[in-house]
Amino acid sequence: MTEINGYIQSDREEKIDVLNLASLEKRAEEIIPTGGFGYISGGSEDNWTLKENTEAFNHVQIVPRVLSDIDDPQTKTSILGINLETPIMMSPAAAQGLAHSQGEKDTAKGMAKAGALMGQSTYSSTSIADTAAAGNGSPQFFQLYMSKDWDFNKELLNEAKKAGAKAILLTADATVDGYRESDVINDFQFPIPMANLTKFSEGDGKGKGIGEIYAAAAQKIRPDDIQRIKDISGLPVIVKGIQSPEDALLAIGGGTDGIYVSNHGGRQLNGGPASFDVLADVAKAVNHKVPIIFDSGVRRGSHVFKALASGADIVALARPMIYGLALGGADGVYSVVEHLNDELKTIMQLAGTKTIDDVKHAKLLHK
Repeated sequence: MTEINGYIQSDREEKIDVLNLASLEKRAEEIIPTGGFGYISGGSEDNWTLKENTEAFNHVQIVPRVLSDIDDPQTKTSILGINLETPIMMSPAAAQGLAHSQGEKDTAKGMAKAGALMGQSTYSSTSIADTAAAGNGSPQFFQLYMSKDWDFNKELLNEAKKAGAKAILLTADATVDGYRESDVINDFQFPIPMANLTKFSEGDGKGKGIGEIYAAAAQKIRPDDIQRIKDISGLPVIVKGIQSPEDALLAIGGGTDGIYVSNHGGRQLNGGPASFDVLADVAKAVNHKVPIIFDSGVRRGSHVFKALASGADIVALARPMIYGLALGGADGVYSVVEHLNDELKTIMQLAGTKTIDDVKHAKLLHK
């Protein structure tokens, strides 16, 4: 274990046994300090939407197909011309140093080993450049919490482009922080500096709660901000936090290169719908004009399958990856992706689908 500012970090580096992704939470709780674990695991208010995110996958059922003449399902896919070994992505998630001393660097290594797409957060424990270097050329998207300070935004975007980011994820659903009761109970303040804040702003996030950090975030985000970010970065922009067909169409009208369906893992608007419950309607409105990334509540290969069959092109998750990080570093992250891929391949075989494109055309029954 490693200690920084009195906070104990895991420094484990090993493959882990994964029974299922849900089982990782309890194991991680045993080694991540209480405040850090509460920040990672908690949602907003009483966690209703957080719980619904996973329950919602039970609202549809996969129709099995037999006599399909297939074996050895393949998970290769692509987005924005980027070839990937799997449709499983790391959602951008803040402050992974709370789980492991190497933070996002080890997450990037694990995702690279899996041939998977990495999302890194503005509020990462490690810098944009260091996270990118750890991925050793593997594809990464940079997630922007848009600030009121456009000089700060420009610095981040320029750094992301310089580091080789393939796209910008503009988070639009976090103009303020949700009311996160676990952080209140634990009186949680970040014990570890956030590297991008250290480099590009006057503060570093250490000793602050998430609400204080979000105070610098832009409350007004408009469709024309999409083009402004594209002009500065020269990169595709994907709007993250879309939960309605109307907002998807607004984003497309603003020039977005992709739609990211997410409710921030149940951490923002408690009482809103599960992310999966809105996916099909958003996908219908998008009508293949741009690719769709989906996250929130994914814990099973069947969840990945159902999301793809409901209109997603890439399926992302964060908490189980961070638990794998705590339990085994880069190899722990890889172990989580490997297990989820194995579950997905089993579902693909039993549903008679050879490729990810086949999955996208699979039939679901709606309860």
